Amino acid sequence: MLKYIKNHMESITGIEVYPMISLLIFFTFFVLLFWWVITAKKDYIKTVSNLPLDKQNDDIS
Repeated sequence: MLKYIKNHMESITGIEVYPMISLLIFFTFFVLLFWWVITAKKDYIKTVSNLPLDKQNDDIS
């Protein structure tokens, strides 16, 4: 089964660029996520983390 997939993938021209594109997207996403976590304000993080426990926002109809 693996030989079939490998031979099929090798026959597609230009396919070697897709792993590089996916690595670039993956790396960029996590670098941006890391940057956001480092630069996020502590007040915002505290407010968002307490949202599920906040009893004032319970609007059950």
